[in-house]
Amino acid sequence: MKIAIVGSSHFCTEMVEYRDKLKALGHECELHEHYVARASGQMRELWERMQKEHAKVKIEHDYIRYHYNEILNSDAVLVLNFDKNGIKNYIGGNTLIEMGQAYVNNKKIFLLNPIPDMQYKEEIEALQPVVISSNLDLIKI
Repeated sequence: MKIAIVGSSHFCTEMVEYRDKLKALGHECELHEHYVARASGQMRELWERMQKEHAKVKIEHDYIRYHYNEILNSDAVLVLNFDKNGIKNYIGGNTLIEMGQAYVNNKKIFLLNPIPDMQYKEEIEALQPVVISSNLDLIKI
């Protein structure tokens, strides 16, 4: 199965880790080369800029469209929702957009961890994600 991995760019290292785990299970998945580079400590200037000019960097590198195309060309989406900014199982605005894109394109949505207690919890629930509680063997269509 082809799986798109989404989540906060803060989780680049985890994205590479889960990409490798999914590949070991026989799934196909790709990550943006910038995420892979960041996970290995490269492109520090770009990531420092993201702290100050997040939207501008996203626009310059067309990250939103990249992820949209990855979702369209996948069978399912795995959302890496780890703790961030003091929020357990964080799902940010961009990840919520990606989940919506997956939903309207009839892609199965898997959450690595339970739905976070956030102001848009009900919107996440309405997308009908499957919570796998870190068990990648539960990723099935």
